[in-house]
Amino acid sequence: MSHLIAQASAFTRRGTLCCAALALCSTLWSTQVSAQNASNAYPSGPVTLLVPFTTGTGADLLARLLGPKLADKWKVSVVTDNKAGASGSIGTGVAAKAAPNGLTVLVTATAHGTFPALMPKLPFNPQQAFSPVILLGTSALGVATSAKSPFKDFKEFQDSAKKQPGVLNYSSPGTGSPQHLAMELMAQETNIKLLHVPYKGTAGALTDLMGGHVDASIVALQTAAPHLQNGALRMLALMSAERSPAFPNVPTLKELGVANGVVETWYGVFVPAATPADVVAKLNADFNSLLQLPDVKETMNKQGMVVVGGKPERMGDLAKNELSRWARVVEKAGIKAEN
Repeated sequence: MSHLIAQASAFTRRGTLCCAALALCSTLWSTQVSAQNASNAYPSGPVTLLVPFTTGTGADLLARLLGPKLADKWKVSVVTDNKAGASGSIGTGVAAKAAPNGLTVLVTATAHGTFPALMPKLPFNPQQAFSPVILLGTSALGVATSAKSPFKDFKEFQDSAKKQPGVLNYSSPGTGSPQHLAMELMAQETNIKLLHVPYKGTAGALTDLMGGHVDASIVALQTAAPHLQNGALRMLALMSAERSPAFPNVPTLKELGVANGVVETWYGVFVPAATPADVVAKLNADFNSLLQLPDVKETMNKQGMVVVGGKPERMGDLAKNELSRWARVVEKAGIKAEN
């Protein structure tokens, strides 16, 4: 009898273990299904692509290029909303306060990594307030002079600046702009001192550069391209990692021995930090698929942009490095934000 009781007890234990295992499998399956359903349900309503810059900028162009395609894919309304001001910090602050449901998506650019260095008392922390989604693309910056300039290459410019500290000047679209900080970084890395002449926008800075009223400027390659082709500008060096196929004879600063001279304009996508991981993953996958479309590649290439894409971590690592890098440049140069 005791033998039969022991067998019954063993069967009972096995049954209990089997039930527990089945319950665990059921829970895991339910969790996976719930996550999949949440991902499939996104977006649950209209999506806003918030651009913290004016219309016509690179980030705005990408939002308006990709927005309608996302709307077709998702079957919901996708609108671009420009909230410009204070170097992008106003619109970025609005995005930081948005509900973390993926319905407000920040489409931003290089200034995302520069304005925090100039505004230490921001009501949000750009590193902590957002989750990265994707690095959409990059475009090259370069050190340019007027075709009237006596400087035929970067070495001549650098040698002249070393002989006359603080005499050679350069234009930028404004204090704290990415172009301003990029030139300051180059000056720090090459041990030269230049005089900054800030303008209120790109147009004035570029016009006076072409006119020979300033000695140099940092200019985006897509902005400089037509003026290089018609002979109004001369590009001394690019700040990209590699030479541009469009201008193969222009060396990079890296080639010329400036190890930390790679500075590219970048365009990326972020969402509020508490956005569910499955929503971030869906956004990343959908943006990546759009970047492979021939018409998207063609439009971006015409704007001088290089398509990037990839995982969220690529954008996150770049943003982290940018925030750290520009904080050092601003502190060393003693740059103060304009009121």
